Amino acid sequence: MPLAGKGMLLTSMDVDAADEAEFNRWYDREHLEERVAIDGFLEARRYVAHNAKPKYLCLYSTATSDVLDSAAYRARLANPTDWSRTTMARFKNMIRAVARITISRGQGRGAALGIVRLRPSIGGEDALRAGLRQKLDPSKLDGIISTHLLESDPVLSGPTTEIPSAASPGAGDWFVLIDGTHVSAISALLAARFTASADPAQTAQISSGVYELMWDLSKSDIAIT
Repeated sequence: MPLAGKGMLLTSMDVDAADEAEFNRWYDREHLEERVAIDGFLEARRYVAHNAKPKYLCLYSTATSDVLDSAAYRARLANPTDWSRTTMARFKNMIRAVARITISRGQGRGAALGIVRLRPSIGGEDALRAGLRQKLDPSKLDGIISTHLLESDPVLSGPTTEIPSAASPGAGDWFVLIDGTHVSAISALLAARFTASADPAQTAQISSGVYELMWDLSKSDIAIT
């Protein structure tokens, strides 16, 4: 499977322009390493919008989705650093999804990422998943490296100690991730296959967009003490 592990935490947010330099400094100098160091976390990837909202996106891969309800992770949530408290209080338009990776096809990850947010209809989950399994076949798509489906846990995707504003009626939404070599390949695929609802009987398409990779960090990159 091209993604490390079977669980993922997706976070996305905006910040005011006046706070952006400090926000990026915090992410790059403290937050990513702090999170990847938690037991069960495997890697993290940071993105900035090419044509998407919110502006910033981060994907944290975990061994299983249970890691995101573990004692180690909850202890970190309950004890944020002062820098984290200050920075997270400035988040706007926050999206936070704790998810299982139920489809992952292809090989490797790309420098560009497409993301589609879907809201399944009650009872339509199995049919939607089956349809996406066919739609997310990257084998004959130039510039597309791999494709993935994240199915969010509506309970774990709710508020946390450090991000109480993360609650959302869309906490159980699904996210399609499309890894590609360049933004034009991603944009072409979104236009061809995700311009409207994937299937009105099974889901509503909430949003879609394209992001560019800023940097990534894996467990092997840091010294665990």
